[in-house]
Amino acid sequence: MKKIGLFFSGLVFVLSGFAEVRLPAVIADNMVLQQQSSVALWGWSNASEKIIVTTSWNNKTDSVVASRDAKWKIMVQTPAAGGPHTVTIKGGKTITLKNVMIGEVWVCSGQSNMEFNSFYEGSQDIKAELKNTPNNNIHFFLQTKATAQYPQDDCKGQWTVCDSNTLKSFSEVAYFFAKRLNKELNVPIGLIEAAWGGTPAEVWTPAEVVNSDDTLRESAHKQAPQRGWPFWPGLTYNAMIAPVTNYNIAGALWYQGEGNTVAPNSYGRLLTSMIKSWRRAWDKEFPFYYVQIGPFTYGSKSGSIIQEQQTRVLAVANTGMVVITDLVPDTTNIHPPLKREVGERLSNWALAKTYHKTGIAYASPLYKSMDVKGNKATISFEYADEGLMVKGPGSAQLYIAGIDKAFYPAELRISGNKLIVWSDKVAVPVAVRFSFSSAAVGNLFSKSGLPVTPFRTDNWGVN
Repeated sequence: MKKIGLFFSGLVFVLSGFAEVRLPAVIADNMVLQQQSSVALWGWSNASEKIIVTTSWNNKTDSVVASRDAKWKIMVQTPAAGGPHTVTIKGGKTITLKNVMIGEVWVCSGQSNMEFNSFYEGSQDIKAELKNTPNNNIHFFLQTKATAQYPQDDCKGQWTVCDSNTLKSFSEVAYFFAKRLNKELNVPIGLIEAAWGGTPAEVWTPAEVVNSDDTLRESAHKQAPQRGWPFWPGLTYNAMIAPVTNYNIAGALWYQGEGNTVAPNSYGRLLTSMIKSWRRAWDKEFPFYYVQIGPFTYGSKSGSIIQEQQTRVLAVANTGMVVITDLVPDTTNIHPPLKREVGERLSNWALAKTYHKTGIAYASPLYKSMDVKGNKATISFEYADEGLMVKGPGSAQLYIAGIDKAFYPAELRISGNKLIVWSDKVAVPVAVRFSFSSAAVGNLFSKSGLPVTPFRTDNWGVN
């Protein structure tokens, strides 16, 4: 009888342990919830167990019954930005989540230039920030790098408050983005970092999206296997993006492209597909702001093609691109160290287009059209209403060609927001290129100080 009693005692212990509420890593102390919206809280418990959720901002209690597969999810309404708050979740046990802030939440993803933090060689901008006191209005959720064959419902990571210790390991670009938003909007900012140096965009895209497209599948197979780095489609999406798609966000930031120079011509198609797949997963047409890769000596024209492909992605609704051709002091360094300006240029897009702040220069001049009269070509731009200017001598990285496709350095004259281009060696212009080479550093800017986006007017082969 004693053995039977011990057996049942152990069984009760196991069952009661199984009944305890468990939460995903992203639902935890220090989390930031998207303000004035319906947000999901979810987790696991015993099947058919009643889960009771109480939020301190309104002292409202909601409940839900866990499904037969022991999962539960409940939607709660958040107030205007503020905090700290608590969220109490009661099931087989009671969990009280503390220091919960309400504000704006952004996912920050990509490869090493998004991951770039104080541990990277050449990191400069962050040193002064490390001396600052803790900022409870900026919170980080830093994901552990992981891969999975199938979409996961949880990931490894922890919400932390920004301080001199947590900032060391977090994305500098994302931090400077958040710092500016916090200052201009006066609301808490939550950042979810899912980044991995050296990764191609395919790994951040659902495998079925890549594999169902002949062009994308062919390009994916050009990725060379590297020990310790994922390269197959979907691997980091499954482990690092899918687990947070229940979490309501304001938008996404992306800094990647270097990992796709092996097959540059399909990058625009790939990034477009990835953006659409993320929006489907979140069931939200959130803004997607990204950084065009900087000048780098790739040893080929692949970098310029990636830049061109990234520019084409601007055709996707609710996207914006930061141009950084002026922020690369060394084109032999694939990790430009000036991350403050990159983060702030991303924040300008968000402030202007997502949060509707006026008077902010956010978009680099973008090639619109070319008109030829005689031996001169007139280039028109979008986002150049205030006019153009040249920084420094000459017209670096501006070239013009005739029907023979031979390019020559061009002369230029600025007329308001138009560029008049010519060369004595080209009688009838057919094509103009600006900064269209992988390591090109141009010197054309809008009068607000943003660099002109690299462009070409032709569709000739790159040679």
